[in-house]
Formats: sequence, structure tokens, C-alpha cells
Amino acid sequence: MDIKQSHLALDWAYDRPLLAVRVAPDGLQAVTSAEDSTLQRWVLATGEKVVLKGHESWVHALRYSADGQQLVSGGCEGRLIWWSIAEAEPKPVRTIEAHAGWIRALDLSPDGTRLVSVGNDLVIRLWDMASGEKVAEWVGHEKHIYSVLFHPDGQHLLTGDLGGKLQMWNIATQQIAKSFDAKPLHTYEGGQRVDFGGVRGMALTTDGAQLLAGGLHKGTNPLGAVHEPLLLRFATSDCTLLKSHVSDGIPGGVIWRVCTLPDNTSVAACGGSSGGFLLFFNAESEKDIHRFQLPALARDMDWHAATERVLTVHHDHHLRVTNLFAKSST
Repeated sequence: MDIKQSHLALDWAYDRPLLAVRVAPDGLQAVTSAEDSTLQRWVLATGEKVVLKGHESWVHALRYSADGQQLVSGGCEGRLIWWSIAEAEPKPVRTIEAHAGWIRALDLSPDGTRLVSVGNDLVIRLWDMASGEKVAEWVGHEKHIYSVLFHPDGQHLLTGDLGGKLQMWNIATQQIAKSFDAKPLHTYEGGQRVDFGGVRGMALTTDGAQLLAGGLHKGTNPLGAVHEPLLLRFATSDCTLLKSHVSDGIPGGVIWRVCTLPDNTSVAACGGSSGGFLLFFNAESEKDIHRFQLPALARDMDWHAATERVLTVHHDHHLRVTNLFAKSST
């Protein structure tokens, strides 16, 4: 892997702007969602796609099962759908009316047995991945919950909201174990009367020692898309803020998702009025250490470690694959 050699390798188009993306565990396929409320399963080598219909609204949350045989999608109508995603013609396995309003994020427990969903109704819900049965729920925030992440120990999870509140929960007791101050990611603009920003994406370093939270700051004109990307780095041991990573020269950008690479470098998908970027950060530098400009505004990202590829979806209808290694000379 060499982030300085990043280059576009694949580029496939759909009929409508794309919203979210997740790559299959084997790296051969991916699923995206679009503004026509459908999902698209792609064969990455050929661009062949199958369109899946089941939601009545946009879908921002996607999660593969550990074996890649199923995918769960969470829609803005509050519906969770389990899909037989590995079949030639995927079908819904089960449909659950799971939340009141938008489902913002999903994650899967390290052992693959539990799914967590969060959204605008402020409720954290745990589901049995195999049966779809609800196993727990609790209220944990006062503003929309934008992101959720299982801790590698499987006993805790993290949630981040619109107001910059970031909590680590003990799943067994449903009590807050730790609180991180991510308020720099939140803006309240009094003239426009809007809350803006929030914890849009989270990731842990490979050893779990540091927590990354991405979003935006300097929201001087939120409705005019004037704001800059920001990534906060915390010590998980004592919740200390270690770094506030900035990216100069991007006056209209948001970090929508962040992933940790094997060497603990982090890659973030940034999109906004300044266009689309992959931004790379490490623990030592205050600013991004490398940026790769994408052809259009990026809305979401996923990382596949075995193939060293980043997948991004874009407002211009495209699914793009960026290789983080040198181009082949053949």
C-alpha cells in the first residue's frame, strides 16, 4: 500500500445520484444506494449491476453480514431490510419497521451476531443478525444520532450525534462508560436557526487506543455550504482530545466517513461545494498528510483491506474505485 500512488481504477455509472456504499467481504461486489430509493449490487470487475427495490425512501445505512451472504439496508422511512445479497437475483429475507424516521447508521458486532441501528428517533436498537429479533433498545441522545460503531471487545459501542455528543456505552448495562467532547463538529447558526454538522463518521485505530470522529467546522454559512472538514482524534483511555486535524484549502467540505488503514493511517471521504477528496491523516501531523482529488462530490466511502481499494459514491451518479498502490506497468 502506498497512498501517494492512489489512482482511479474503476468507474461505473447509475441513472441517479448515489448516496451510500459498502463493499462485500470478498471484495468482488459492492452495494450502493441511490436517490430513486433503490439499491444497486455491482460486480466490480465488470460493472454489471442488479437493482433492488424495497424501500420507500432514500437509504443511507448499509451493512454486510460477516459471511457476505446477506446485506441489511436502513431507509429514511425507518425500515430495515435483510437481503439475500449473494444470490443471482437478491430478494428481501425480512423487513422490519425499525425506527420512527431516518435510519442514519448501522454496524455489526465483531462476532457477526448482532446488528445496531441508530437514527433520528434518538433510539439505539440492537438486533439479532440471524433472526431479526430486537434484543435491546435504549435512548441515548437529545439530537439525531448520525453514527454508530461497535468496539472490538464486543461489549461496548460508540454513538455520535448532531450536537457533537460522542458516547461509549456498556451494552450489558446500557449505561454510558465514557464521554468524548466532539462539540467542535457542531455549529448552531442563529441567523439561519439551524443546527449543523455533527459526528458524521467514526473509526478506531487498529489497537483501539485512539478514536477518530469526522465532520465539519467553521460553519459560518451552513445553508450556503461554507464549512471546512475536520477530524478529531481522541485517546480512548481517558477521552483526551489529542489532535484536531484540519485540511486547508477546502472551504466547502464535510468528512462523511473515516476508515483506519492497516498502518493506522486514516482515510476520510470528503465532499461538498469544493468537490470530492480522499483525505489521509496520521497521529503525528496536524493536517492531512496526503489528499487525492476525486472527479466529483463524494458522499460515502468504504475500504477493503485485502485489495487495498477505496470505494466512493458520488452526486454525479458514479461508483468509483481508487487503488492505494502503484499502477501496473503491464
